[in-house]
Amino acid sequence: MKSSIRPPLFLTIAAGVVAIAIALPLVYLVTRAVGIGGEEFWQLISRPRNISIFFNSALMAATVTVFSALIAVPLAFLTVRTDLPGRNFWLIATTLPLAVPSYVGSFALIATLAPRGSFLQLLLEPLGVEELPSIYGFPGTVLAITLFTYPYLLLSVRSGLQGIDPSIEEASRSLGYNSRETFFRVVLPQLKPSIIAGGLLVALYSLRDFGTPSLMRFDTFTRAIFIQYKASFNRNTAAVLSLMLVTLVLVILWLEYRMRSRAAYYSRGSASLRPPKIIKLGIWKWPALGFCLLITSFGVFLPVGITIFWLLRGFNTGYTFPNLLPSIFNSALAAGLAALAATIFALPIAILSVRFPSKITAVIERFSYISFGIPGIVIALSLVFFGANYLPFLYQTLPMLVFAYLVLFLPQSVGGVRTSLLQVNPQLEESARSLGRSAWQTLIEITLPLVRPGVLSGAVLVFLTAIKELPATMLLAPIGFNTLATQIWQATENVEFADAAAASLAMLLVSMSSTLLVLSQENIKKEKVINQVPAATKL
Repeated sequence: MKSSIRPPLFLTIAAGVVAIAIALPLVYLVTRAVGIGGEEFWQLISRPRNISIFFNSALMAATVTVFSALIAVPLAFLTVRTDLPGRNFWLIATTLPLAVPSYVGSFALIATLAPRGSFLQLLLEPLGVEELPSIYGFPGTVLAITLFTYPYLLLSVRSGLQGIDPSIEEASRSLGYNSRETFFRVVLPQLKPSIIAGGLLVALYSLRDFGTPSLMRFDTFTRAIFIQYKASFNRNTAAVLSLMLVTLVLVILWLEYRMRSRAAYYSRGSASLRPPKIIKLGIWKWPALGFCLLITSFGVFLPVGITIFWLLRGFNTGYTFPNLLPSIFNSALAAGLAALAATIFALPIAILSVRFPSKITAVIERFSYISFGIPGIVIALSLVFFGANYLPFLYQTLPMLVFAYLVLFLPQSVGGVRTSLLQVNPQLEESARSLGRSAWQTLIEITLPLVRPGVLSGAVLVFLTAIKELPATMLLAPIGFNTLATQIWQATENVEFADAAAASLAMLLVSMSSTLLVLSQENIKKEKVINQVPAATKL
């Protein structure tokens, strides 16, 4: 397939529908901002506090992305390419922070590391330590968001590692390069699309996170927008702040576009399905284990431990475990439908951007990322506006909620599919077309089996993120449709920490089970693909 060939009609229609859907929140924001007039608009964006918020948000996003890369790339390499003891366990454990809501994780960090009354301060008090350095502000925000968002990069890089043709590394070693030189000269450049795609998700997610900046008392756009809505119900001012956030998102997308090389990274053919050579760590397995244990302790064990502590404390006072099955079912249903919808609509966008690059496909792909940087409360309010005024039969229904998840989390699926597609040599698809296969048959029989790791990782990301989403769920879910996220929020609002702990444990259990299920299916399907590829190459 070449860029001069027209894309199939069904891909263009699907991508066009997605572009229109994603444009709705922006239309809402512009409509609101226009209503306040040019002079007031300028006064708002030039206000020193708003400029400070702009730079706070940008610095936070950049720092979190760099730290996430420093954590994710070594973890992905250790769990995919080395003989790390307990590799399968660490493969799952290091992914689980994605299942922890940021507000739960931040609360656990504060309970452990706060200056006074925290677990660590009480532990050190006999040694004369009466107060610890403050965790609030920029350091605490960066620490918390990094710990619970680096799996976006981890899954993306892991998918990229699985797609690298082992023969490329074998050629490097045959030319005399050792393992370290092969990694930095061959493997790392091949991972560039994965790192950029995952880093983009981390940066955008950090900009849209509300719970952590609020708990850590750090002024970012999400906190300022929420305060504006809650304090004055001034939708126009909040819309201007949201547009400033959209501007920052556009700057990040432009930087990502400049960093993304136009060079090809094709490496996935039938040879890439051979298992790669496993590197023996030797004495370095102990530092590697310590690194995995440190990250998992803060990202998983700490929030789980604090949650269990509050649950046990409730049991000591006669607390009875509530029936959470309806909330678990609702959460899995809504998040599962969102993952399915995001996967279906991400495929045409990714295929168009990689196989049929043009200005239009580039705009469609860039637009899909803009919504990911907008806070969930802004997306939800825009859909409330359109639903209440133009589509009342869809207002507060499950399809409307799934649509909101699609707008919010589509980039997670697009990034995974796009990264895998970049590693598929287009000659395989061209061979299928030259032998009489239609565009649809080529997609089903050749492309989808080869990009399956990226499709699965994207679906998992959407599921794990949608199941935690709070503002959109509260505003758009049908009446009586309680999810685990709303249960946690309501219990926290009512200072019922035992109920919040029970719902948090249930959410972690659901997320962990889904991760295990997908990982097991990934291994089974990979074996099937290995058996199918020889037949495909004979087309």
